[in-house]
Amino acid sequence: MKSKPAKLHQSKNIALVAHDNKKNELSQWVESHKKELGAHRLFATGTTGYKLEKETGLPVVKYVSGPLGGDQQIGAKISEGDIDVLIFFWDPFEPMPHDPDVKALLRIAAVWNIPVACNPSSADFIISSPLIGQPYERQVPDYDAYIQERTS
Repeated sequence: MKSKPAKLHQSKNIALVAHDNKKNELSQWVESHKKELGAHRLFATGTTGYKLEKETGLPVVKYVSGPLGGDQQIGAKISEGDIDVLIFFWDPFEPMPHDPDVKALLRIAAVWNIPVACNPSSADFIISSPLIGQPYERQVPDYDAYIQERTS
């Protein structure tokens, strides 16, 4: 598929997602990076979002809980260009009933070429990168060209 450039603004839209037994770890990570995250707009699946907002005081736009479709809502926002970074603490040892949704979310993040962190170490690298606070140009699928090729 052809690609085209897409700009990320200085302030990023960051999605925060965590499996149940990773919610405390994500909350601690957010608390330790509260100053940096405060410069960005935060989004989360339901339960995670309420927990983060309550424990850190940061405003969070909340979708429904992951098993109820929140992962898919965030995936849709990624494909619409409304989420710039995905911080998703998932547990590789704990199967989830909505694993297909989780895999779809990670796939969509890869398709739309956004930074993804799946653990505190990778999240530290993303949040400490100079790119997190400045405009950035990434390559994304050229969906218009894709449609044009198939309908011409």
